[in-house]
Amino acid sequence: MTTADLFLWFFAGLIPLAAMAFWLARGRAMAIETGDVRLHSRPGFYGWFSVIWLALPAIAVSFAFSVLHMFGLFTVPGPMLLAATFAAGGAGLWFSLGQIKAEFRARQAVEKVMRGLLLTAATISILTTIGIVLSVIFESIRFFKVIPIWDFITGTQWQPDTAFLIGAGRADEHVAPPLFGSVPIFAGTFMITLIAMLVAVPVGLFSAIYMSEYASHKARGRLKPMLEILAGIPTVVYGFFAAITVSPMIVEIAHSFGYEAAYTNALAPGLIMGIMIIPFMSSLSDDVIRAVPESLRDGALALGTTKAETIRHIVLPAAFPGIVSAFLLAVSRAIGETMIVVMAAGLRPNLTMNPLEGMTTVTVKIVEALTGDQEFDSAFTLSAFALGLVLLIATLILNIISTIVVRKFRQRYE
Repeated sequence: MTTADLFLWFFAGLIPLAAMAFWLARGRAMAIETGDVRLHSRPGFYGWFSVIWLALPAIAVSFAFSVLHMFGLFTVPGPMLLAATFAAGGAGLWFSLGQIKAEFRARQAVEKVMRGLLLTAATISILTTIGIVLSVIFESIRFFKVIPIWDFITGTQWQPDTAFLIGAGRADEHVAPPLFGSVPIFAGTFMITLIAMLVAVPVGLFSAIYMSEYASHKARGRLKPMLEILAGIPTVVYGFFAAITVSPMIVEIAHSFGYEAAYTNALAPGLIMGIMIIPFMSSLSDDVIRAVPESLRDGALALGTTKAETIRHIVLPAAFPGIVSAFLLAVSRAIGETMIVVMAAGLRPNLTMNPLEGMTTVTVKIVEALTGDQEFDSAFTLSAFALGLVLLIATLILNIISTIVVRKFRQRYE
């Protein structure tokens, strides 16, 4: 019996048994409730109490056997595993049915279990975040044992071609040492992100203001879905459009003004990435602007302010924390984009302030390092974790600064 068969039989048997347990316990609770006897909780809570006592023991037994099998301590045949899980579920059902009495507090028991499940879900998300951070830190430490951290942070050249010699124990050969200067990579990341934000923030924010404050209900119902279609277009399509259409246009326009421009330039992916991010900025800003109480608008208009002044001095300050959150989400989306940069900006680390030249970003180099044919222990592969760590720290600093700004502005507004 394969693992897929075990899952199929487990859930195919557990779901009908859970439904049976719910109706059986609910019916038994309703039978107890008569004219003189009143139940402490509604009958549905008794049904869910039985479902919980049926499902949790069965899941606990299957999880315990899975852990033992994963660590190679004990292996249970498939039919025996199913029999053990259903036996545990049956014992739990028998116990829960015995607890159904008029004075039993079924609602408190069910809510206690639900609080535990919610706490477990929150704990899993936190532990996952901690695990991601620790894995990046540990692998980065391995990289910094080979490449000095100061050279990585302040270096201006990225040339890891001979990095495989370090992993092969041939670093003392007469070849040029690998260079892992991350400055040009992060410069390209910030350049392309800045271009994208210069497009997405004003267009997205102004469109959100129009749809929330000026557009009629009919126009809003038509324009917002059309705008949000941009969010559903695959990034590879944006990459094709940037590489085939936008980049040649930029080259021709630059030549007409007497400037040289490469076909793999940073301006094209920045512009297209900004267009891609417009729905994120617009939709979130629209929601937070519409969430501003109407009484604030009415009070401002009653004092003689115009609609534009009301938006500028009342609505936007009240919605500023939400707008900042939308901005951070847009920045994160821009920093994490890979496909558009690969197709339109190229792979060459280039430390320059000229957006008409080719550049690359951190995510592109991470993908390149982890998809190559080098060993995992090589410095080139481990450099992906170092890049990810620096990017994580930079993003954390950005979030801290934005949180401080939002709190100060909120206190000033309140």
